[in-house]
Amino acid sequence: MASATQTHPDPAPGSSPAFIPLEANPELMTKLLHKLGLSNALQMHDVYSIEERSLLEFIPQPRLALLLVFPVSAAYESQRMAEDAPVPDYAGKGDQEPVLWFKQTIRNACGMMGLLHAVSNGPARDFVESDSDLDKLIKTAMPLAPPERSKLIEQTQALASAHHEAASQGATAAPDAQDDVDLHYVCFVKTNDGTLWELDGRRKGPIARGKLAEEEDVLSVSALQWGPLKFLEREGADMRFCCVALAGALDD
Repeated sequence: MASATQTHPDPAPGSSPAFIPLEANPELMTKLLHKLGLSNALQMHDVYSIEERSLLEFIPQPRLALLLVFPVSAAYESQRMAEDAPVPDYAGKGDQEPVLWFKQTIRNACGMMGLLHAVSNGPARDFVESDSDLDKLIKTAMPLAPPERSKLIEQTQALASAHHEAASQGATAAPDAQDDVDLHYVCFVKTNDGTLWELDGRRKGPIARGKLAEEEDVLSVSALQWGPLKFLEREGADMRFCCVALAGALDD
């Protein structure tokens, strides 16, 4: 657990497996997901504003998941620890789980965890191609408790190789896998019952943030107010915030 002065979100160097941090680059994320077995009918998109509704209209339907990238500050850590303190560690597993949640045990893997949460839950799961690496991972993970799921991810070579390929091709020089990086990914998804979930492998488990109407999605006013806008209100004007969405593919 991070202290008030430690604002990078990962385990100490050398204490766990490590990935090269993944850049919030929709093109690279899309290639990574397609390589693992997500249908070409979906892709990742830049979200240029979460406050200007007109800019959100350019993101095609269906809009199935939203990944927020944000700086982990002392203020955020204080809020996170206070909210998590009274909550038991999540132990859900099996077909009756409301969401499939993965605890993060790989250093600097929050980007991959966000993508896994995005494609493993809600209607997005229907776009995972049968017998693909993603399909096999999801089906193997479902009956496992969170600690066993974490070990499964650590041991899935297809994830590691796809992640390494994508993380090595970013527009900026990639940090080392053991570097302390203070940017973190959180995923928001709407499940079939209308619940908006915050999915973060650093938390004690998945967090239900509210119920969305049938016509609302992860980019609706309510979803943004319960999700990314709360982060912005707490952290102020840090320009390192960004969002990417899992949504319908643009026509070539």
